[in-house]
Amino acid sequence: MFNNIREDISSVFDRDPAARTTFEVITCYPGLHARLFHRLSNTLWHLRLKWLARFVSHFARWFTGIEIHPGATIGRRFFIDHGMGVVIGETAEIGDDVTMYHGVTLGGTSWKEGKRHPTVGNGVVIGAGAKVLGPIHIGNGAKIGSNAVVVKDVPDGATAAGIPARILDEEKKVAHGFNAYGIGNDQNDPLAKAIHGLLGHSVTVDQRIDFILQQLEKMGVRVEEERATADKFDPNHLNKIVD
Repeated sequence: MFNNIREDISSVFDRDPAARTTFEVITCYPGLHARLFHRLSNTLWHLRLKWLARFVSHFARWFTGIEIHPGATIGRRFFIDHGMGVVIGETAEIGDDVTMYHGVTLGGTSWKEGKRHPTVGNGVVIGAGAKVLGPIHIGNGAKIGSNAVVVKDVPDGATAAGIPARILDEEKKVAHGFNAYGIGNDQNDPLAKAIHGLLGHSVTVDQRIDFILQQLEKMGVRVEEERATADKFDPNHLNKIVD
């Protein structure tokens, strides 16, 4: 147990540049306190002392602002930064080296018994305010952007962002290094990318139509009416609006 606690303290220094001394981490980091309380409540839960486990969890919530159900399974070097408002459900499973920020929820979407909460792989970063809901799987090394609402599986190494969360194309490959708040190299909204693509395609179509009208004019066909009624738009202006 003491080795695990030392690992937890060391993980704070690895992921929070504001941490200065071991004494500061031990006394001033609610994420560490919540983890210590959960180890106790989880042990009591598996000893079938479930009321006592829930009471310890309830006290930890009052003391830290972090609610972790005693039945949740949590791996090594788990780090909650800031912590206030974090909720982790009973059947949630969290791997090793996971980082979670304030306001995160690992919640259920059903009242049925059994697996109701997410499974989070190793090395995952979940940004502030993110909601990961249901018995879904978050792959190893994945990143969940701040305020995302994730209701589907996220592949290994991918970045999910938005409401509902979508996989960002640039992040489908495994990323290296730590990214605070689940921020990756490319945080562009996939919908915005799609709209930009459609605008670009519409410009190409307009150019082709104009070429056809020019060829018809050369053949003596009157196209004045078609030109007069043609829709005009500024793609550059629309692209700026989308951004």
